[in-house]
Amino acid sequence: MGIGRIQIAPSILAADFTRLGDELKRIEDGGADLIHVDVMDGHFVPNLTMGPFIVEAVRRATDLPVDAHLMITEPERYAQSFIDAGADYVVFHTEVAEDPRPLIDAIRDAGAKPGLSINPPTEASRIEPWLELIDMVLVMTVNPGFAGQSFMADVMPKLRQIADWKRERGLGVLIEVDGGVSVTTAPTVASNGGEVLVAGSAVFCADDPAAAVGAIRDAAEGGRL
Repeated sequence: MGIGRIQIAPSILAADFTRLGDELKRIEDGGADLIHVDVMDGHFVPNLTMGPFIVEAVRRATDLPVDAHLMITEPERYAQSFIDAGADYVVFHTEVAEDPRPLIDAIRDAGAKPGLSINPPTEASRIEPWLELIDMVLVMTVNPGFAGQSFMADVMPKLRQIADWKRERGLGVLIEVDGGVSVTTAPTVASNGGEVLVAGSAVFCADDPAAAVGAIRDAAEGGRL
């Protein structure tokens, strides 16, 4: 259902921050396509993680696109800081934006690519009106907040619905999937329209993270329709 090669976006939430530069080098050598940065504020989700300074550090260490996933209650206050730090994609949640259009426009005007994310309980209809205006839609397959959660297969009908809208309208928006992605679940994600697969523990907790990137991509490509 997707178009082009499956892309892998390792999430540094699961990386060893005492050697982040080395970790990034390994996954880049392994063929990673983007670097996924999970930003949590302790309000929208029950955890507190990285700020713009981490994006700055990642930006210095790699030329790969940086995908900043803002799991925060006030993305309009902080989006510019992440763009200034070097984020290429800035993705925020439909659940905190009744009208996401102003922030979508502001992100694009600032030179980055806007995206919208949708949590497992949220209906696909919340994101449907904005698909023409964004560069990425991020479908969560766990409840956001912590690494290492189990993949929620019951989100697949929603993922397929979004993929169908993309195909029917001839849109260029990338469909990203985050949560419990591994060699085991990647074929299911890809067969339902996932194109950019975020993987944290499955990459950085593997014996060989570089090989894990390729293995997840190969599994996904084998599962595509």
